Amino acid sequence: MNPLISRNIHVPRVCEKCGAEAPEYKGVGEYKCTECGFVMYDDFGIVRNYLEEHRGATQSDVSRATGVSMETIRQFLREERLEVAAGSGVMLSCEICRAPIRSGRYCEECAKKVAMKEAAAKAAEHKSSVSGFGLGKAGESGARRFRR
Repeated sequence: MNPLISRNIHVPRVCEKCGAEAPEYKGVGEYKCTECGFVMYDDFGIVRNYLEEHRGATQSDVSRATGVSMETIRQFLREERLEVAAGSGVMLSCEICRAPIRSGRYCEECAKKVAMKEAAAKAAEHKSSVSGFGLGKAGESGARRFRR
């Protein structure tokens, strides 16, 4: 199974044709039965296939035609698995500055700021967890520290 699959996405667990369990994940939302070879799709695969045939379809059109919830489609957009078509009148907005974006959670500028903050926090955490050579508990003599 694909480890990147989100919690609320429908994933085929049993072959729809022969009933065999645990179809093999082939990528981009596609699963193949190991017994009969039947190909099935999770929610992402269904949406992706629909959009390949209906370029520029709106989120509500896709949801109505495929049966995949609007929430799940929005999740694909936020995860950058899909993006709003160029020239679309409807856009997502950056979670920080509210600038229009086509996919993801942040605009390019805010994404850079978030990445820098995360890197600084990680570096600070690493620095605080590293101790120098020969440093032991306060007040211990050198000989005692090395007998532990």
